[in-house]
Amino acid sequence: MHEAGEKLKKIRLAKGLTLEEVQKKTKIHLSILKAIEGEGLTNLNPVYLKGFVKIYCKFLGLDPKECIPDYQDNPQAFSVHQIEEEHAQPKPVAEIKSSSSRGPAFSLPFDLKKIIIVVLAVFVVIFTFYNLGKFISSRKKAEPAAAAVEAQKSNPQPAKMQTTAPARPSEIPSVVRLTVIARENCMVTVKVDGKVYRQGLIAKGRSDSWKAKDRIELSLTNAGGVELIVNSQRFPNIGKKKQKINNIIIDKQGLHIPR
Repeated sequence: MHEAGEKLKKIRLAKGLTLEEVQKKTKIHLSILKAIEGEGLTNLNPVYLKGFVKIYCKFLGLDPKECIPDYQDNPQAFSVHQIEEEHAQPKPVAEIKSSSSRGPAFSLPFDLKKIIIVVLAVFVVIFTFYNLGKFISSRKKAEPAAAAVEAQKSNPQPAKMQTTAPARPSEIPSVVRLTVIARENCMVTVKVDGKVYRQGLIAKGRSDSWKAKDRIELSLTNAGGVELIVNSQRFPNIGKKKQKINNIIIDKQGLHIPR
């Protein structure tokens, strides 16, 4: 059979064919083709091996009788797939080493793979429930605050007035007096007994005064930048710098600041 293999190899090379091309056309496994040509080892049954040689001969246009001395026209029937299945059985160590130069592939045991999959699945479940719990907790905290805001919008409370230094009955003046002294620039709006008397800027270092029969309404754009004198009582600081305060009431009872 060795001489027949060399002969088949010479014919193949003369036709310019590679073993891969022969394998595609004949469906004979590449390792079997190498074994036939004497370049590999095989544990294939001799009967099957002769069958493959017959197929190889016919593919190259050669009479099988020239390569197989005891060739018969009706040899035992076989199929390529059947032979390949037998050939796929575990091979001796010598054949495995000669048919493949690659190192052994690393693979995890089946039980270890199952354990890794279960651990990953548990981790995903824990992570999902943890984030879901955080989301639900944040929603519960946000709902009361949102409800309080909505309730405040639907039921607005009237602005409260802070009365500063109310006058005692014995000290109630006959008229209302107001003086605004600007330590910084400040826009003011002044209403005297319901009529607008001043609407504009009081520049830094300047002052202005008003007198009313009943009351004066004052609005400021820089409460921390002015000083008020109400009915001879001084108020050096009624708010913060750049703070806007509207509808400050000055009457005979004193100064009333909304809050």
